Amino acid sequence: MEPPTAEAVLQGVFTLYNDPNNVEKEKASKWLEEFQKSIHSWKIADELLRQKHDLNSCTFAAQTMRNKIQNSFHELPEEAHESLRQSLLEHLSHITIETKSVIVTQLSLALADLALLMSSWQKPVATLLQRFSNNVNMMYALIELLTLIPEEVNSRHLRLGANRRKEILLDLEADSTLVGEYLTLCLVNGNESEQLRSKILKCFTSWVQINAFKLPEISDSMIIVYSFQLLSSGTTSPDLHEAATDCLCSLLHCMELNNSRGGLDDKLFGGIMCLEEAYNMSVAQEDLDKSMNLCRLFTVLVESNLTRMVALSDDETPHYSVKSLDLVLNCVGHYDYEVAEITFNMWYRLSEDLYHRNNYQLTSHFTPYVERLVAALYKHSQLDPDHDGLVSGSFNDFRFKVSEIVKDVIFIVSSISCFKQMFIILQSPNVSWESSEAALFIMQNVARNILPEESEVVPKVVEAILNLPENCHIAIRYTSISILGELCDWIDTNPETLQPVLNFLLFALQQKNGLATAAANSLQSICSSCKKHMLGHISGLMEIARCLDGFDIQTESAIGLLKGISIIIGRLPAAQLTPAMQELCSFQVEALSRLTNGDDDGLDGKKSRSDPAFWLDRLASIYRHVSPTVRNNEVNPCAFVIINNWNVLSRALERYKNDSKIMERIVRCIRYAIRCIGKQAMPILEPLVKQIITIYSGHNHSCLLYLGSILVDEFAYEEGCTQGLLNMLQAFIEPTFGVLQMENGLKNHPDMVDDFFRLATRFIQRAPLQFLQSPLVTPIIQCGLLACTLDHREANISVMRFFCSLLRHDRANDLEPMVQSILASHGEALIMNLLYASVFCLHSNMLLDVAEVFIEIKQHSPLQLEEHVKKAVDSLPKKNSGGSVTVTHEQMVQFVSNVVNSQTSRATTQALQDFARLYR
Repeated sequence: MEPPTAEAVLQGVFTLYNDPNNVEKEKASKWLEEFQKSIHSWKIADELLRQKHDLNSCTFAAQTMRNKIQNSFHELPEEAHESLRQSLLEHLSHITIETKSVIVTQLSLALADLALLMSSWQKPVATLLQRFSNNVNMMYALIELLTLIPEEVNSRHLRLGANRRKEILLDLEADSTLVGEYLTLCLVNGNESEQLRSKILKCFTSWVQINAFKLPEISDSMIIVYSFQLLSSGTTSPDLHEAATDCLCSLLHCMELNNSRGGLDDKLFGGIMCLEEAYNMSVAQEDLDKSMNLCRLFTVLVESNLTRMVALSDDETPHYSVKSLDLVLNCVGHYDYEVAEITFNMWYRLSEDLYHRNNYQLTSHFTPYVERLVAALYKHSQLDPDHDGLVSGSFNDFRFKVSEIVKDVIFIVSSISCFKQMFIILQSPNVSWESSEAALFIMQNVARNILPEESEVVPKVVEAILNLPENCHIAIRYTSISILGELCDWIDTNPETLQPVLNFLLFALQQKNGLATAAANSLQSICSSCKKHMLGHISGLMEIARCLDGFDIQTESAIGLLKGISIIIGRLPAAQLTPAMQELCSFQVEALSRLTNGDDDGLDGKKSRSDPAFWLDRLASIYRHVSPTVRNNEVNPCAFVIINNWNVLSRALERYKNDSKIMERIVRCIRYAIRCIGKQAMPILEPLVKQIITIYSGHNHSCLLYLGSILVDEFAYEEGCTQGLLNMLQAFIEPTFGVLQMENGLKNHPDMVDDFFRLATRFIQRAPLQFLQSPLVTPIIQCGLLACTLDHREANISVMRFFCSLLRHDRANDLEPMVQSILASHGEALIMNLLYASVFCLHSNMLLDVAEVFIEIKQHSPLQLEEHVKKAVDSLPKKNSGGSVTVTHEQMVQFVSNVVNSQTSRATTQALQDFARLYR
């Protein structure tokens, strides 16, 4: 853009905030956005801050300065860093008590980021304290700065690099005593401003979070004492209460991280244990925010001691920190379930640790606590006595979390013990309906763990469910139906209960208001677990299928019910299987046939029925789950049905080729059809391939590439099929590369990258010789080299697997010379791109797949790998935009050695992650 003037920017800001014309506002917004990206914005933002024209222009200028330092610091030559620093310090020195906080924050962020990036600025914290600590007007701004500097150390925008970050952290650690003294002085001499005291606590917390303080030195800190005073008092303001909680939580995390035990540990533990009365007071005052803060603090106290609590408890005596669980359980009993929810992750961590230790005596120490937890969750799970209908809304979300946590911890108290305890509640005289329903809900979550041989309680529960009175609350009926589904393994071992259970569920299927959906889900579970016994009920299941659209069932549950019926059909003898499957498919195929012929207004008049996806998902479920056992050379009894139905799917492909969502459903259906009958789908192979090639050339649906990979997987071994499939790949290449070579093509079409390289990988796995001999391999490799940097997990995995498959094979066979030729041509570029991607583009959790490629290259030639890695490392920048050293010569040598000498992909991943941190 042309160099703008300060006046033009002022006019743009005025238009953005004051012009009533939305079109003009939008134009101004876009222009200002472009201005902020330009190199001219440095100078003009500085100018606007000096002018102090109005609040909006100063705010915009401060934001611009912060954005430029965060994202475009490389634009400034190193010699301009000092003048920028002086300018920002000058702007900050003019801050008064009247200066708007948004400007203070943006300027402070800009200066904090500059202090971290600018390697020539030695001891920035000491400089700031020396310059501003005696200026009372600067107290707020200085504390803001001191808060932001440690907070910004790990900012992903700055990409400081591990070396610079380590240097900064050492500096901050050295300056922490000065900061602690200054904050204490502010606390002692400051006025009664709650805002100031809150800022002091937040600043102290930010230094604790980066582990800058030596914990023994702050064990007597006045700020910690003050935090406890705030939490003990019933009159503390919400902001101060939260800041004090954050402060103590950060100290606990810090001690856990450092495994630091001693004076501060004892003081924190004792002090927090004494806050039980403060918590009880917050409950009595119905101050939910304070209750939640204290609950969070108690939970973090347990989490920080969890390792010791479990590891140091012996067979006879639990570790003393176990008593902190009483504090947490007190919170779980709070009248608001949101408080209990805060503790859930802690219970999960405890259960994981105990489960992996597998020590009954150790686990028994925690049994009473988990019993109390389950009892409290049972109470929280109760609906209001006047509630009508089923559980819904946020309470339903909470009950889902309760389900998860009960399943996680139940082994500590045993499922049958919990089941019996809840059954006792059910048998209590005059028990309310909401208590009964909550007990059934807890039972539902442990029912699947009940041993099939159990004969004392479960038969009574099943009998009680089957004899529920007609007038019982709908929520009780719903939960009871769900329990029967969870008891599917028990029913399989006790088949005498199957018929009455099926009768009960069939009756429920005919109900409304959610009961039919619950019955469908339970029927699916019983079909999946009781396959042998359900064969005798196939006629009843087929009748259910015929009437499926007459039931008030959610779509997903109807598909699940078809899954259950399909599983049973798959176990029928061939002579019965084919007609049963044909009939089951016919309900879906007939509807699809009418839709593809354009006759879409006679399907029960419901909108969902005229959506082809509705029928395609059902048909896909049948194809996927009718899975007969077929010996070699036997005709698959599903083949006749699937081939007979092909014309309808073919018409659907043609009719809906403009709709990517429906195309995905059709492809999914075809995929399961081909997987079901394998090579016996040969009659539809050629017409299918021709059709998807034609459609893809005009519509580029990536799901067609995925379908191509399924065809290669099933048919590439078959004589006479390989060349036709290679022709399919060739036909796919031009339209695919046309899309991916557009600006941001790879980034904007990750699904296409994923599916295309999945297809190429299938070829390498199924027909490697023919693939490597084809002229297609070079352009595909070149596309893969570009796609290495794509930061999309699934797409990047497919690209890395393509390269691994290309390199991974028996090195004694005829393919070795071809692979060596590929490495000679593309090996250097591959390593260069992989390292660049690892350092600048990919998340660290994606580097395992990159490491696999390094390992495969090493298998062919360690010397070649070493040579290429050295070149790739040498091509990376050695300094960052702030002038600090990103990577030393010793670190480069060490990295090359680590990669070349790594024996496992895990070790190579670690080497890549450590090296990438030098640039992040």
